[in-house]
Amino acid sequence: MCGIVGYVGKNKAVPFLLQGLEKLEYRGYDSSGIAVFTNTGIKIEKKQGRLKILADAISTKEDLNNANLGIGHTRWATHGAPSDVNAHPHKSKSGKIAVVHNGIIENYIVLKNELMEKGFEFVSDTDTEVVAQLLDDMYNGDMFDTLKTAVNRLQGSFALGIVCDDYPNTLFAVKKDSPLIIGLNENENYIASDIPAVLSKTQTVCRLKENQIAVLTSEKVELFDFDGNAVEKTVSKIDWNVESAQKNNYEHFMMKEIMEQPEVLKATISPRIKDFDIKLDDIEFTKEYLENIDKISIVACGSAYHVGCVAKYFMEDILRKPVDVDVASEFRYRNPIVGENTLVIVISQSGETADSLAALREAKSRGARVLSVVNVVGSSIANESDDVIYTWAGPEIAVATTKAYSTQLSILYLLALYMAKKLNKISEEKYKENIENINRLPSLIEEVLKSENKIKEIAEKYLDKEKIFFIGRGLDYATCMEGSLKLKEISYIHSEAYAAGELKHGTISLVDNDTLVISLLTNEKLFDKTISNIREVKSRGAKILAISTEDKVSKINEISDDSIIIPKFCEMMLPSLSVVPLQLLSYYVAKFRGCDIDKPRNLAKSVTVE
Repeated sequence: MCGIVGYVGKNKAVPFLLQGLEKLEYRGYDSSGIAVFTNTGIKIEKKQGRLKILADAISTKEDLNNANLGIGHTRWATHGAPSDVNAHPHKSKSGKIAVVHNGIIENYIVLKNELMEKGFEFVSDTDTEVVAQLLDDMYNGDMFDTLKTAVNRLQGSFALGIVCDDYPNTLFAVKKDSPLIIGLNENENYIASDIPAVLSKTQTVCRLKENQIAVLTSEKVELFDFDGNAVEKTVSKIDWNVESAQKNNYEHFMMKEIMEQPEVLKATISPRIKDFDIKLDDIEFTKEYLENIDKISIVACGSAYHVGCVAKYFMEDILRKPVDVDVASEFRYRNPIVGENTLVIVISQSGETADSLAALREAKSRGARVLSVVNVVGSSIANESDDVIYTWAGPEIAVATTKAYSTQLSILYLLALYMAKKLNKISEEKYKENIENINRLPSLIEEVLKSENKIKEIAEKYLDKEKIFFIGRGLDYATCMEGSLKLKEISYIHSEAYAAGELKHGTISLVDNDTLVISLLTNEKLFDKTISNIREVKSRGAKILAISTEDKVSKINEISDDSIIIPKFCEMMLPSLSVVPLQLLSYYVAKFRGCDIDKPRNLAKSVTVE
């Protein structure tokens, strides 16, 4: 999830490009760059690292600073590690065309091979360079005509900003499945991935719709569909102020990232499912290799560990192979039983988690094959793994993870189904049913998010509780662990998660009139047993907040003081839904208590020391 901007007008382009990129750095910050039209053609400046490095490099270059047309990019790497070369913009072989891109070109390898056979040389590892070279190959002197043809050869998601030497006063833009807006102003117009980038210049915007091409000059903006037919602009007025827009009008990054979950789940899932066939990037597990695996070992820290706890249930259920889940900081010190017949899965948002990296090295030293699930291309864990799957959640700014958790879990669903099919452990009917369920996750989470106002009211009711227990059985217990962590790390309330059946083995002695018990009840077979546990704590004075599915409303209302209802869904994937109310509850409790939500005390986003 990168950020792109573009400018065409009577004024200088660079100030807007840099300011716009600064507002979009939350979308990516491993490198940035601009391409502007000068008296000697298109000039590019791009640098690895934060935006200030690029700004310093540009500041002394007069030809760049005098330009009136340009595009810019701030990158969150998906294809190719962060570097000057892999940074955008990318220029074509002839040097006539430059491109910035947000999204994923799914068929870039096929296109790249075709172009290489024609003599095109590639200098980067990105999927985006393919777009620049494809446009160069197809260019017939008419940029719009070329774009019409080229976009129909691209598969995946893409928002593109394009400049061409033959069009010194024109900016081209394309949208398919990635956000792109146009800012409208007198004598200048803009493109951007998001509204904050243009808000200091204009509050009049046009949101590009799917499969549209925009042609911008300083005087006008024209829109066309991919067949070249003119379409009418829909213009709207934005009433945000500049300060509030830095987080997309959200007060905190955490809330913004909670609300982004449907979008990033779609971005993570969609490219990896083609006609019910799962494609795990460049990973290939043979049936022979999978048959010889005697154990899967998941190693992670914090929320990523909780992802592993949920995945254990799903993987063991369909693979019928043992799955261990280890806290990374303990794994390397307990002489773990892993070897060449063990698949070790390391989960890390940053890819730099020190304990997880140490565990990875320990596993490899014992001969295990290591697959990592990370969010940062070129990170240490990604580089040192035998295989890697990227979550494509985009940058997560808040310390408390939300969207990274959800995308990690979706990857492990896909991985388990991929392996089960290879091993013939799942029927074709059940396999397709599960694929359909995974594809439904974004829309179902969107449905759960509609309960925000009710959850806010519940949070206000219980914000003064200083002792909160989360209870559940099976998968619900695994989700409770994540819910408890979310609450304690940002609200500073002492909360704990317990397997509901363990309460009578000691913990129930802590329950009194000041206790809130949050209970998850999404497992049909264990529902009545969990109800019995709720009665036990309720009889000792506890308040009950229950989370269950819509088919259990009447039973839940009989036993609880408050309830949150989620859609009825495949039980093995319900944790992807039930965790969302817990994220929202934690957020609002912390907000009402006046806590620093995005930067809670004593915590950092990435733990890079042991």
